[in-house]
Amino acid sequence: MLSFVYIGIYWNNHHHMLHAATKVSGPMLWANLHLLFWLSLFPFVTGWMGENHFAAVPSALYGLVLLMAAIAYWVLEQAIIASEGSGSVLKRAVGRDWKGKLSPVLYGTAIAATFWAPWIAQAIYVFVAILWLVPDPRIERALHRGES
Repeated sequence: MLSFVYIGIYWNNHHHMLHAATKVSGPMLWANLHLLFWLSLFPFVTGWMGENHFAAVPSALYGLVLLMAAIAYWVLEQAIIASEGSGSVLKRAVGRDWKGKLSPVLYGTAIAATFWAPWIAQAIYVFVAILWLVPDPRIERALHRGES
């Protein structure tokens, strides 16, 4: 269920982020494909983790895939900003992006925690999902300001 929630979170935020783009570039397409690759691994690592009752190595790999997806999302975000320019809607919307900076730190912490307290790792994975559950309203606000 958690992986389904993560896919939904990425889908919603990806939709909002791409809605802020006014053009498409080659680097954006490659960055998007990079994100899709990491998201495509969710079923595999979810299944492996479940089959092994949340053992350390499968749980750590699950966290690594979450971390790499977060990094890929950031790379896509940066590719869009680079394509759109410093005055882009997305650049204004993400601002300091505290959630985007905190999430990889939490994933790294969870990966390490799997080897001494697997339940802490799982709790961190759930916490990050809750943190992102609501689609990022910053992009919607920036889009509406641009239309006014």
